[in-house]
Amino acid sequence: MDMEKTMPRDRRSITREDIMDLADYELIRKDKRQESILAKKFSRLAIGPHAMITFESWDSMWLQIQEMLRIEKGGEEQLADELAAYNPMVPNGRELTATLMFEIENPERRDAFLRTIGGVEEHIFLTIGNVKIAAVPEQDVERTSASGKASAVHFLHFPLDDAAIAAWHDAGNVAMVQISHPNYGHAALIGADTRHYLTRACL
Repeated sequence: MDMEKTMPRDRRSITREDIMDLADYELIRKDKRQESILAKKFSRLAIGPHAMITFESWDSMWLQIQEMLRIEKGGEEQLADELAAYNPMVPNGRELTATLMFEIENPERRDAFLRTIGGVEEHIFLTIGNVKIAAVPEQDVERTSASGKASAVHFLHFPLDDAAIAAWHDAGNVAMVQISHPNYGHAALIGADTRHYLTRACL
């Protein structure tokens, strides 16, 4: 997969002009979905047995908007809503953004598990060498209910200051994503290929 061609350099938002009409999108949809599958080999990491994190990019959010428009066919009104919903997850050049999902196939087991990890959004970190960055949840909805049940899906920002960016670009620093909740403590190493992909796609 040629990342140089698929990643729009210096694009930090998706505009109306970026969106294809449904007929034109249908002509390239198969190729774009294949590109997305290949990208997820670099952008998706398992964190322990039940969590999966997917780092987002301009491309991934663009594809999500196109797919939602294809499914719902809501026209310009829907497009405005989709742009407002997904643009905040396009990395701004000094952050990584990610979707974190807790995946348990059995609904009853999933419900029971989510009730044990309330507040998990406050226990998610990106570490790069000695630099530790706390995840900032997207402020669209509350991610832990009043009863203490965590959401199965979390939309996260990892803001990077100058020290974090310098640490990221130093290949000698180990990078990982950590969840440190008392009832779910796991970490995932961000390997060299994923780091290169995220540098090209997001930073």
